[in-house]
Amino acid sequence: MKKIFIINSGQIFAHSGGLFNQMLTNWTKETLLKNGFDVRITDINDDFNAFTEVENFKWADIIIYHTPIWWFQVPNRLKKYIDEVFTAGHQNGMYANDGRSRKNPAINYGTGGLMQGKRYMVTTSWNAPDTAFTLPGEFFDQHSVDEGVLFGFHKMNQFVGMQRINGFHFHDLEKNATEERIENYRQEYISHLQEVIIIEKQVA
Repeated sequence: MKKIFIINSGQIFAHSGGLFNQMLTNWTKETLLKNGFDVRITDINDDFNAFTEVENFKWADIIIYHTPIWWFQVPNRLKKYIDEVFTAGHQNGMYANDGRSRKNPAINYGTGGLMQGKRYMVTTSWNAPDTAFTLPGEFFDQHSVDEGVLFGFHKMNQFVGMQRINGFHFHDLEKNATEERIENYRQEYISHLQEVIIIEKQVA
């Protein structure tokens, strides 16, 4: 049985109620449970113990992050969670060091992770439409979410030894969040889970 650890990063703050990421977390949980996965969930709005969360990372085969993007970064509660949990994971199953040796400190940075064999997936939710990333002259200069805003996030997970599973990005969720569009996104996302996680379990 594959073990999945889901981190719901839909922080409740100001005008953001975290409702979409809560709904997304439920879609993920229901789909995975239906297909025989073992699931744990952390909500970053709740209090947490960093060492307990490290055990969740060590327990899981796959970590799924669900996060909105605020001001082109992850929410501050998720950043706090990452800072505290990954620090608690130092020489505690997540990473040993930065991978370098004192004899030749110029090479091998980022190779000290201890989570080889584990994988992660990240979804993001945006006010920005997808065209802001793809059309010439639009805001993100044709840089994708993964090549741009999430570049450091992916490197963080690589640093501890995890491999990336292709994620899923939800766009235009403020000005264009119609029921029909949300339902289409739900169907597309569940098909994505089927392709990148569920089919692999069925084949194994």
